[in-house]
Amino acid sequence: MGKYDAVIIGAGHNGLVAACYLAKAGWKVLVLERRELVGGCAIPEEVIPGYRFSRLAYVNSLFRPELIRELRLRDYGFEMLPREPSSFTPFPGGGHLFLGSDAELNRREISKFSRRDADAYERYEAMLGRMVEVLEPTLDRPPPDPLAGISRPGELFNLARLGLGARRLGKELYPFLAMLTGSAARLLDEWFESEELKVTLATDAIIGAMASPKTPGTAYVLFHHVMGETDGARGVWGYVRGGMGALSEAIASCARDLGVEIRTGCGVESILVDDGKAKGVRTISGEELESRVVFSNAGPRITFIDLLPSDLLEETFRRSVEALDFSSATFKLNLALSELPDFTACPGREPGPQHRGTIHISPTLDYIERAYNEARAGRPSREPILECTIPSVLDPSLAPAGHHVMSMFVQYAPYELAEGSWDELRDDFSRTCIRLLDSYAPGFEKSVVGYDAISPLDMEREFSLTGGNIFHGAMTPDQIFFQRPVGGWAGYKTPLPGLYLCGAGAHPGGGVLGACGRNAAQVALSERGHRIR
Repeated sequence: MGKYDAVIIGAGHNGLVAACYLAKAGWKVLVLERRELVGGCAIPEEVIPGYRFSRLAYVNSLFRPELIRELRLRDYGFEMLPREPSSFTPFPGGGHLFLGSDAELNRREISKFSRRDADAYERYEAMLGRMVEVLEPTLDRPPPDPLAGISRPGELFNLARLGLGARRLGKELYPFLAMLTGSAARLLDEWFESEELKVTLATDAIIGAMASPKTPGTAYVLFHHVMGETDGARGVWGYVRGGMGALSEAIASCARDLGVEIRTGCGVESILVDDGKAKGVRTISGEELESRVVFSNAGPRITFIDLLPSDLLEETFRRSVEALDFSSATFKLNLALSELPDFTACPGREPGPQHRGTIHISPTLDYIERAYNEARAGRPSREPILECTIPSVLDPSLAPAGHHVMSMFVQYAPYELAEGSWDELRDDFSRTCIRLLDSYAPGFEKSVVGYDAISPLDMEREFSLTGGNIFHGAMTPDQIFFQRPVGGWAGYKTPLPGLYLCGAGAHPGGGVLGACGRNAAQVALSERGHRIR
């Protein structure tokens, strides 16, 4: 029975980040990964020979800059490729909208649809920036406990700090509070009049969620996606050179240099418990590995329901976990292309601005609502929402010369189907998505060399994402901040002493942030008198 200071279940990016910080403090750390490669949802795979895909996570902005600095990830090959413009939305009538970090570009593009919105957009972005200043610091520490008393002065200080930051917003405090609980549709209606701008912005509010822009809580999901940066540029999303897996590989290389042992192809069957404490894990092969503490990078339901005895946890906590919302309507399609799409709204097969950023196929808010309603009825949307990126335009190393790779992130594809199964419907739905893009870029379908389709069911089976939810649980108002994963247990510690939750099911939630792993490591280290360094 091998002995470690910490065993980490899952080599996703958060698990690897936690391993690095624990190892920097001198801990003996073991990371166990069920699959044969590290990275979790941020992985590189050459499913089609010659084409390197970011199979699930596909763009980056939210990854915390202090991690890049503290773990020296650039020394391990990590590099961001900023995109400009950041988005391209073609419309059926032939018009299009570009948006990016260039204020003049935004003004010129939005003015095609509304001069009023062109004036409002700069104020809108400035408002979001001020709100980010209030909330962003909360990403890098455990969420404050609203029930903290005088016996926990640190918690009271964090609550006071958050409250003072919010009060500095002045009259913007009210829209700030509405942002945390309201719908994206209402927020956008208050600011803008043009359908073209609103529908472009609304896609950030629904990505990865079983929700429409009218669903309460989607304003925060939209906000969550503007809190990041690329090389210091606020709100700019970019590609990782070499694909998203290059980020995971950089963190893993750092971990190995710090002495972390990483075993792939080694799934965990259960968490070992002795005298009411987590004391290690048992692998699927039957090996028992002892450790002082256990970190789980798996989702809450897997961690607390699948890996622990059913009678170990208090019933109220267990029922809260079982009641968590893991609903999903996400489908991922990775395509190998012989040439770039030639859009009717912005012609040209040579690399251009229409190919560099995210391509939004969602012409109206009513279009999104119809697609959502079909998914609610258990049917894949007949006209889905597409978010397409072509990273090989900026990173030619991902595909053969002259060829390209495209990531197509699709809404809505419900995990629970009214009829049939995803094994039966996967290819038909893939063709629906390909034909839809072909209607905006004639000839696109003929350019598809091959594709890799990942349904919500595949996400659960292959990537251990409960319900196919990419965030380890919905990012709704009742499942964020001090209620993530459940109320009273948002500080990475769990009801089982010695067990910590370090994945996206913990605060601050989904996306490739790394904050969950870093924060969880900090909590465990501080309990033993150590600090992050």
